[in-house]
Amino acid sequence: MVSERMACRLAGLSRSAYRRPLKGDAAADPDSALRGWLRAYAKKHPRWGYRRAYHDARNEGWTVNHKRIQRLWREEGLRVPQRRRRKRLGSSTIDAPTATAANTVWAADFQFDADEQGQAIKICSIIDEYTRECIGGLVERSITADRLTDHLEDLVAARGAPRVFRSDNGPEFISDAMADWASTRTGLFYIPPGTPWNNGYVESFNSRLRDECLNINSFYSLLHARVVIGDWKREYNHARPHSSLGYLTPAEYARQCTYQTENDDSHNVWT
Repeated sequence: MVSERMACRLAGLSRSAYRRPLKGDAAADPDSALRGWLRAYAKKHPRWGYRRAYHDARNEGWTVNHKRIQRLWREEGLRVPQRRRRKRLGSSTIDAPTATAANTVWAADFQFDADEQGQAIKICSIIDEYTRECIGGLVERSITADRLTDHLEDLVAARGAPRVFRSDNGPEFISDAMADWASTRTGLFYIPPGTPWNNGYVESFNSRLRDECLNINSFYSLLHARVVIGDWKREYNHARPHSSLGYLTPAEYARQCTYQTENDDSHNVWT
């Protein structure tokens, strides 16, 4: 007689393989009874999920944990279909705009990131399409429509209202709060769903923000994110030459536009 360890070593067989039961000795599916019970349960309660099934299974004497119930529930295709809300579309109040001067078209969009604790960071950026200048934005855990319109009101107080505000059909943009705010200030233009290229200026800005700031920084708090993103936006406006602006910075180009406009107005007065 030799020990199991020695016999497996001499035979070149692992002990786990030796102890594994033969297929002929194992049940075809040890969970077949439980699967049948789950199918009957789902048929009787079609809108109940696996969590209720787990508690009822325990109450009926099944010795099983919730992970096993969840796995079998998924394998049997018993997941409750989600009733998706129909996506709302915003109603544009103006035709497709073209930025022909500074402060005529503002564009906005959202981005998401996370801090080192995994908490969400939501970033809103607002640009002037003509000067490419980032004129405003928010960095918050969440941004409601009321918070967004309050920020837009501050921008209008400082810069005047644009002729057009361009955005996608995000819930903050198509909200009643946005419609009420814009009704006496600016026209709204919503790009068609699934066409981000129709909001190309702010999409291009967001790609630079992602590549040059978000992807190379790790934020340990919301305040840290606000400081880092704010510093990057100031550098973008005042120190980063823009090829489409003749390698001027957006802030320099905006000053030139303002100077030319003032001269034109002065010339019109004298003539």
